[in-house]
Amino acid sequence: MKSGNVCYHSVQNLLSSGLLSRNLKFKIYRIIILPVVLYGCETWSLTLKEERRLRVFENRVLRRIFGSKMGEVTGEWRKLHIEELNDLYSSPNIVRVIKSRRVSWAGRVARMEERRGVYRVLVGKPEGKRPLWRPRRRLEDNIKIDPQEVGCGGIDWFELAEDRDRWRALVNVVMNLRILYNAENFLTS
Repeated sequence: MKSGNVCYHSVQNLLSSGLLSRNLKFKIYRIIILPVVLYGCETWSLTLKEERRLRVFENRVLRRIFGSKMGEVTGEWRKLHIEELNDLYSSPNIVRVIKSRRVSWAGRVARMEERRGVYRVLVGKPEGKRPLWRPRRRLEDNIKIDPQEVGCGGIDWFELAEDRDRWRALVNVVMNLRILYNAENFLTS
């Protein structure tokens, strides 16, 4: 996140420039800033606090791109609200991108041979005594939760990952939660 802030601050004058079109500003965001922020996100185990920080970062960048808005009632300039940003920015938010990349990566790892190190790290159980407080959520726990968010709970994700087409459909559903049909019916077809 720190390197993403450094990258953002290095191009923030371009994002607020009136000389560049909005499409060019989006390209700067997608090509320069997002890859820095999302480097290695496939293996992140996000907490709610970290998700919130990522959304705040993305909203700050989008507010820089869209600028202020003149209030209709007061006539004063104000920042855009989150709902207004979501309406103007049609791409999936940064947390959706992270979750879809994580699910996609987990599918590739699940199809690997059991002797591969990455596979053992993903499905392995840590040895030793469990701490007294609630343990941190593991990557495998997040991968089980992501399909449940889109209505595909109760599906064995290892079995589903073997079928590449169904897994790709799940990744697309995780990326776009605004889909109107039931994801479970889509995945079973």
